[in-house]
Amino acid sequence: MRKAQAKKLPLAPDPRFNDKLVTRFVNNLMWEGKKSVAFTTFYNALEKVSKQTNEDGYEVWKKALANVTPSVEVRSRRIGGATFQIPTEVRTYRKISLSIKWLIRYSRERNGRSMADKLAGEIVAASKGEGSAFKKKEDTHRMAEANKAFAHFKV
Repeated sequence: MRKAQAKKLPLAPDPRFNDKLVTRFVNNLMWEGKKSVAFTTFYNALEKVSKQTNEDGYEVWKKALANVTPSVEVRSRRIGGATFQIPTEVRTYRKISLSIKWLIRYSRERNGRSMADKLAGEIVAASKGEGSAFKKKEDTHRMAEANKAFAHFKV
């Protein structure tokens, strides 16, 4: 590395919940720099979640995010000509990034009329411990468990 690593820019909290995590989520949800559209989609999804569950949509979203957050993952490491999948702890910032990306990715793949509908469906499913994003976390943990024998190769 030739230069110092770039500093993380501070995020502005979102207007409705005053939460930086919401802004981070919306930044990942956004396409082509259309942040206001992404905010509208997110807030509509939370309203749909609160109608479906009769609970606070924001709290359900936080629970869904917590349910999808991985604690271990496997990383490839080449040792003596062979490539091993080595289970490693996930750093805090990456945990949140992965959970956000998985929620958005699998909500985009769902069936539904609008992105708000799809996102609401995935949030409700993840908060109950179901859905594709939750399955991805379970698969990641299962793979780490299966490769526990190679944990001694950790750097």
